[in-house]
Amino acid sequence: MQKNIHPTYAPVVFRDTSTGHMFLSRSTRIPAATVEFEGTTYPVIDVEISSDSHPFWTGKARTLDTEGRVERFRRRYAASTARPSGTTPGGAE
Repeated sequence: MQKNIHPTYAPVVFRDTSTGHMFLSRSTRIPAATVEFEGTTYPVIDVEISSDSHPFWTGKARTLDTEGRVERFRRRYAASTARPSGTTPGGAE
């Protein structure tokens, strides 16, 4: 393996800005800001969303009202697809 071509891979703390939750991992990105975590000082990377605040992982995900949307679609387009009584699709009788 060639020497001096790989980036530094070191421990880094990731901090969720919305909840304040922090976790230790490793990264090649080494920021200048630091934070005290479990008695040791580490570089810190602030993230907007983590598993601590993401709706999928917290169970606070929104459920779409698909039934209401389908009914609204049918009401809106029912008039344009209505046929006069006694006729069949394609004009055959």
